Amino acid sequence: MHRIKLTVAYDGTAYCGWQVQPNGTSVQSVLQAAVEDLVGGKINLTGASRTDSGVHALGQVAIFDTDMDLDPRQFARAINVRLPEDIVVQESCEVPIDFHPRYAKIRKTYSYRVLNSSVPNPFLRRYSLFYPSRLDLQAMQEAAAILTGRHDFRSFSSKKPDVGSTVRTIESLTLERRGDLITLRVSGDGFLYHMVRILAGTLLKVGRGQKNITDIRQALRNPRFQAAGPTAPARGLLLEKIEYLE
Repeated sequence: MHRIKLTVAYDGTAYCGWQVQPNGTSVQSVLQAAVEDLVGGKINLTGASRTDSGVHALGQVAIFDTDMDLDPRQFARAINVRLPEDIVVQESCEVPIDFHPRYAKIRKTYSYRVLNSSVPNPFLRRYSLFYPSRLDLQAMQEAAAILTGRHDFRSFSSKKPDVGSTVRTIESLTLERRGDLITLRVSGDGFLYHMVRILAGTLLKVGRGQKNITDIRQALRNPRFQAAGPTAPARGLLLEKIEYLE
């Protein structure tokens, strides 16, 4: 038996998220069907990150087990011919049979893009949030510095977490502006439900002068959902990569 690891990119616009759902088409269900067509039988496809409806990915990771005798590097090409154009397996390789994409020491990197312009750009409408209001980037960067580090991020989750701890480590949180496009990029050991989108929504409020540094500190000291900002729309969010550190 071989365990095959896939690195997957997808445009999440047409999907109800990564995970199989009863009320819509998911990335996982489409990819699993393609793999099953290739190997000629049922497989269990497990992903590293359960991205939400409309969220995109460049570096999602998934695994499946098979006894098919094929060069592990060739699975990517063989699966891709069975996939729609908005899902692509970028790489395939064999990993140890006990490797699990979620239960390992990892670093996840997400980016969130904001088109801060007076007019929308039709070519970016699926991949960024159009935000015409003026933003104070320096204030946003100062708030981002406070959010960096190990904190209780319960205020930055849109529902009561079903995990034992809401403490997470943000290794880096940066904002960069190139022309009209502002990119927030965050790396950490894991994120709560909607956490990155709430971080983006909070920093946008700071940029508008509707929240300040004191509000950010209060959200970290007194974990209450209302202390943080709103959940930014899904279309601006991209799972860039997942790194396995051990």
